[in-house]
Amino acid sequence: MNIVESVVTQIQGLSSSATDIAALHTYLKQADESLHTESARLLPFLDHLDPSIHSLGFSLSVYCRLVVSVCKRFKDQVMLLKAPMQGVAAMLSAVRKLQSSSAHLTTLHPEFLQLCLLSKSYKTGLSVLEDDIFEVDQPRDLFLYCYYGGMMCIGQKRFQKALELLHNVVTAPMSSINAIAVEAYKKYILVSLIHQGQFSTSLPKYASSAAQRNLKNFCQPYIELANSYSTGKIAELETYVQTSREKFESDNNLGLVKQVLSSMYKRNIQRLTQTYLTLSLQDIANTVQLNSPKEAEMHVLQMIQDGEIYATINQKDGMVRFLEDPEQYKTCEMIKHIDSSIQRMMELSKKLTTMDELMSCDPLYLAKAGRERQRFDFDDFDTVPQKFNI
Repeated sequence: MNIVESVVTQIQGLSSSATDIAALHTYLKQADESLHTESARLLPFLDHLDPSIHSLGFSLSVYCRLVVSVCKRFKDQVMLLKAPMQGVAAMLSAVRKLQSSSAHLTTLHPEFLQLCLLSKSYKTGLSVLEDDIFEVDQPRDLFLYCYYGGMMCIGQKRFQKALELLHNVVTAPMSSINAIAVEAYKKYILVSLIHQGQFSTSLPKYASSAAQRNLKNFCQPYIELANSYSTGKIAELETYVQTSREKFESDNNLGLVKQVLSSMYKRNIQRLTQTYLTLSLQDIANTVQLNSPKEAEMHVLQMIQDGEIYATINQKDGMVRFLEDPEQYKTCEMIKHIDSSIQRMMELSKKLTTMDELMSCDPLYLAKAGRERQRFDFDDFDTVPQKFNI
């Protein structure tokens, strides 16, 4: 039994007489430091307490709710003043104080990320997105945290991390489709096309049945965009974007859609590297339907800079020479990077093992797992975007 459950049990058991109240007061004084550390976790347990019976214990729990309420009112005020930047530092401080650990997602996380988005304080927001979350008080907080976090990563063009967060929204347990999941799925499609050059409409088997059945129906224009993208024909894709422009604009996704269009040029150039060793800028422009060799050169140079292709350009004759990946995976920097990734995976593995052991003893989980066993096998592979790319 953890400290929070122990406290609630003591409050329920020591609230019937003056002697009990005195004993409870002593107990709560002794547990003061632990209560402060675990304060955010008390919120979900308020429903187990009756203010008329457990007034002493309830008052300690209520202060957490008051802190959250004050912080949310504060956020509403800076929003009303159209000055979200003024609330970022204070909200981050509140988040850190309410957290029992860096793995704990509080109800203030989404509020903080929303302020960061509105004030374009992306780097500040990214500071909380680096934490691995294992404890969540309310499901809605997780949906909003991952959705806002995905938008923030998109703003910084950290598409791999954005895919991971949006994937979490789309595959999170849900009994019915919610608006957050629908909007996340739209962006998930677009970011997949931009970053990976493809999109699969098949959700993993562990995604909720509600998501499996309904998400595609709410996102048909985006599904059709992905289908058009897969043909590799830029003219057809441009035509479709123009005919559906109003829909994308009303969803506030037109900027991402334009990036999808731009990424098709890159994908088509990358395909050329698999066929040719050398090619003129004029041929590249003709093949991928760019307006001029100069425009082709700009795309190639940007892709070289971003590490998306390896090539050299001869300015005299306008020829592009495609090269092999020069990375030999034997530099000190690469070894450190690999070692860091391995260490992180080992730490995550330990945490997962601990969580698995705890869940294996939970009667409610065991009962549900027995009912759900036929839905999927543990051999089904996860399609979550990989986080440990080397």
